[in-house]
Amino acid sequence: MIRLKYRGALPFVREFGERLGDALAPYRNETPLLVPVPLAPSRLASRGFNQAWELARVASRRVHLPASAHVLHRERTTASQRRLSRDERRRNLQGAFVASERVSGRRVVLIDDVMTTGATCDAAAAALKRAGATHVLAAVVLRTPPAP
Repeated sequence: MIRLKYRGALPFVREFGERLGDALAPYRNETPLLVPVPLAPSRLASRGFNQAWELARVASRRVHLPASAHVLHRERTTASQRRLSRDERRRNLQGAFVASERVSGRRVVLIDDVMTTGATCDAAAAALKRAGATHVLAAVVLRTPPAP
């Protein structure tokens, strides 16, 4: 995942995205909308791609579910989470995400690459729920041990 995220090794997207799609197959009948965790514009510009969106696109094709990178966005740029504690991560992400009302009445699967404390998924899910999503499920490729 580090090679994908920080070195642009996009061939890994297919493997990770297909596995993610396979894990989402049981939810097909619920027809959720797959929504990637958005990057801050500055990070997107420097990286050149959003790994969560690339994963969501592959998973979407794999299980024939709709996906959109346009219903959740970052309201503000946040500090990198890598070296922050659980509480610092939560504070860092307060008010960071805003969702479109196009999720109103929808079931949403929030897609991200890695989960450590869950702070990013919690903040993004809260924004989706405020916008009217009826249910939000987080789906991640990797789970790491939480930071202290």
